[in-house]
Amino acid sequence: MSAHSVYLEDDCRFEYNREDLVARLGQVLANPEALITNEEALRAYETDGLAAYRQLPVAAVLPDTVEEVQAILRICNELEVPVVARGAGTSLSAGALPHPQGILLSLSRFNRILDVDAERRVARVQPGVRNLAVSEAAAPYGLYYAPDPSSQIACSIGGNVAENAGGVHCLKYGLTIHNVLEVTLVTIDGEVLKIGSEAPDAPGYDMLAAIIGSEGMLGVVVEVAVKLLPEPLTKKVMLAAFPTVEAGGEAVAGIIGDGIIPGGLEMMDNAAIRAAEDFVHAGYPVDAATILICELDGSEAEVAAQCAQVSKLMESYGATEIRIAETPEQAQAFWAGRKAAFPAVGRISPDYYCMDGTIPRKHLSTVLNRMQALSEEYGLRVVNVFHAGDGNLHPLVLYDGNVPGELERTEELGGRILELCVEVGGTVTGEHGVGMEKINQMCAQFSPPELEQFFALKRAFDPKGLLNPGKAIPTLNRCAEFGAMHVHKGELPFPDIERF
Repeated sequence: MSAHSVYLEDDCRFEYNREDLVARLGQVLANPEALITNEEALRAYETDGLAAYRQLPVAAVLPDTVEEVQAILRICNELEVPVVARGAGTSLSAGALPHPQGILLSLSRFNRILDVDAERRVARVQPGVRNLAVSEAAAPYGLYYAPDPSSQIACSIGGNVAENAGGVHCLKYGLTIHNVLEVTLVTIDGEVLKIGSEAPDAPGYDMLAAIIGSEGMLGVVVEVAVKLLPEPLTKKVMLAAFPTVEAGGEAVAGIIGDGIIPGGLEMMDNAAIRAAEDFVHAGYPVDAATILICELDGSEAEVAAQCAQVSKLMESYGATEIRIAETPEQAQAFWAGRKAAFPAVGRISPDYYCMDGTIPRKHLSTVLNRMQALSEEYGLRVVNVFHAGDGNLHPLVLYDGNVPGELERTEELGGRILELCVEVGGTVTGEHGVGMEKINQMCAQFSPPELEQFFALKRAFDPKGLLNPGKAIPTLNRCAEFGAMHVHKGELPFPDIERF
């Protein structure tokens, strides 16, 4: 497939002696193989989960210790070299896309679970630990780590912190921000900070909330304390089929409106149903316009009562079929199709572009219908898989990167979908982060004074703008260029900024 870099000239302002940089990095790394400058070897780091965007760094470094991270950052700060931190590289927003004038700092060797305190229900882990590995380590104590992105078998805790990752159970148990107690952070000048606390609260400003979701722009996370939860006493997974997308969307609002907060409440449209069924053979009803997967957990009596209540609600909204998993294997099969939806869609299209926007639940039906209209306008298929309970949409735009202009048309369609989310009172991201993918749509979400406050916070941590530059927060110049191409209702965004 074709791929491109999306850095602007403003993002590439850094000048230094590259030979001097490489020599000094080699002096602070104990393992000579931890410094990579060979172009062929660097190809492994040129992209993340959003493979449409590619860029080689000047070098990649794989430190083993916090002291090495400190030394690397001090060198880069002195020489004014951009630094992009990378976890497992599963980001779907190009958050870990290397900078053409910078180094790629991989945390893959920070992969140890340092402690599991079952009594206090806290685990201390390094940022390279896989998400699923935390729950596996806690399982002998009857505990688990709640955030469970679809990539949990591969994604790292450090990356989850950077993007504020969620998952299918975040409706009831929260995103990463609700399940992290403390992070240890190395700043660009090499200082080590502990932010947050294992206590119920920490004095002063809530800086932990600023760090989580900051996409590596404020510091490099080297340790994380996460909250562990006890496994629910009982779980029941339900699957309901609906004849229309509107009926499924109304059922979601009805369930939440009736005071029920499921452990998970997911929605898939017909294209996603068929792709997942062909891939994992989950037993999905392939003729349904949409399905809901609803997981209820708690005490046995509570779950039984809620199952009956939800079944009646789904019937009242026109469900044509309702199944309740009778065995753990059947429950696992219900979830398997949802968890495998993204790779399943990858089997039916040469390429796909995964979006991530969030809307108020009451607008689900409206937004899905308007997305269908946009799909037809652009001549590109859109497959919908999403966290229906909290309105976090994941439209998958199918395209062929080998067709000239199709990637660019896909990006434009994706931008229109995100702007639609903002229009109905939502946001341009729910859990994938902004990265490079959604940076233009941040201009639609926020005004220039709001964007300046983001930059003011970044300058407090990173005065020279070296950490993951060109990501997440658009410059006013970028917004001006974006606004020049997007005139809405005759009103030009940022009219006071010169067009270039």
